[in-house]
Amino acid sequence: MPTDRLTEVPADVLAAIADTTGPVVKTEHVGSGFNSEIAARIHTESGTVFVKGLRADHPRVWTQQREADINPYVQGIAPRLLWHLRPAGWDLLGFEAVDGRPADYAPESPDVGAVATLLRRLGQVPCPDVPLKSMPDRMAAYSDTPELFSGNRLLHTDWHNTNVLIHEGSVLLVDWAWASRGAGWIDPALWVLWLIAGGHTAGQAELRVASLPAWSDAPREAVDAFAEASARLWREIAGADPDPWTERMEAAAGAWARHRDGSAR
Repeated sequence: MPTDRLTEVPADVLAAIADTTGPVVKTEHVGSGFNSEIAARIHTESGTVFVKGLRADHPRVWTQQREADINPYVQGIAPRLLWHLRPAGWDLLGFEAVDGRPADYAPESPDVGAVATLLRRLGQVPCPDVPLKSMPDRMAAYSDTPELFSGNRLLHTDWHNTNVLIHEGSVLLVDWAWASRGAGWIDPALWVLWLIAGGHTAGQAELRVASLPAWSDAPREAVDAFAEASARLWREIAGADPDPWTERMEAAAGAWARHRDGSAR
């Protein structure tokens, strides 16, 4: 479930940040995203930092350490982590602040080509020796053959368009909370879902990833199984009374699964 976002940065958090960066001049609440209780641009006398945080007893606080572990290995495609603090019952990450807007996944958007290039670059990053969940484990509840998703590639896995920032021709990938280890074609496959949700047909979405080496090497059986597992996953997330966002993703996952098994024809 999404984590509720605070609309104000608590005073004890600001004090801890000030101890590290110098006096805080201004804070700007960041509204998008689902994984943090705190997400804000913090302006200090020495510069601006993007801060995301969870309470130390939050059930997903482990995602903070995962982002910290991954960050040194994804320089050039992700903002740099400046510090990791654990003050007063909070777990806080401070990243270099970057300007950028969320990627547009519409069929006519020039962002789509830039994101494909980003995926190609990510596919060249070796998977670091840090604790990561495996995709077979993550998808075991939704597939009879989760072993088909195994591999030793670093995967981001959350291609929500707000996690892809576009600025003056450059593209950065943020929010590595759900980074995992698995087959290299899985990130392109997950992006296919978001492209469909953005207005592509399933066939158009697959054409967008067709030139990626990881995709072209993917076994058809494995991709078919992943499409079906993704449809099951999004049906569970949507439930009986989905909000517009989850309803759109459930529809996209269903459309892709039908495309893969031929029932859409």
